[in-house]
Amino acid sequence: MVVLSKELKATESYLKDQELIEKLTREDTRNFAFNQLVRKYQERIYWHVRKMVLDHDDTDDVVQEVFIKVWKNLHRFRQDSKLFTWIYRIATNECLNFLKKKKRVSLLSLTDYQDILVSKLDMSVQMDGDAIEIKLQKALLTLPHKQRLVFNMKYFDDMKYDEIAEITGTSVGGLKASYHHAVKKIEKIINRD
Repeated sequence: MVVLSKELKATESYLKDQELIEKLTREDTRNFAFNQLVRKYQERIYWHVRKMVLDHDDTDDVVQEVFIKVWKNLHRFRQDSKLFTWIYRIATNECLNFLKKKKRVSLLSLTDYQDILVSKLDMSVQMDGDAIEIKLQKALLTLPHKQRLVFNMKYFDDMKYDEIAEITGTSVGGLKASYHHAVKKIEKIINRD
């Protein structure tokens, strides 16, 4: 997968979602529109997945699966949500499924699996932040997957609770509680060290 540089992305013009949807429904423009859709959203989806999966190669695999599912299910998009919300929901589900499968296949305890993710974090070239950022990322790994997902969407992606609720199918109240608990756990871990 090629992640577009910000300079290239800024010069490239994308179709608006409504135009994309119209072109995706027509046989003669479907391939062009899907290409546009991938180019428009792949970087955001990549980083959403990457924050959960951590490993670049695994992230690429998950992102590829996301766009395959989007392609196969275009006819099911009912337009009752934004196009990006629908894609984000697919990406979120693929992330959670990948993590469950990875844990099951590895037959490791939760602690052992977290240790593997921490070592990937330490070795990652893309995660080259300062010490506090690395500490934050390690603290995030101690959270349950869904709590980490909510934290990432709210903290890093700056999403509103109603957007997260639409993506995750969770109530706003539940999300607020989940985020609050995540923040408290992270603060405790960071202040402990």
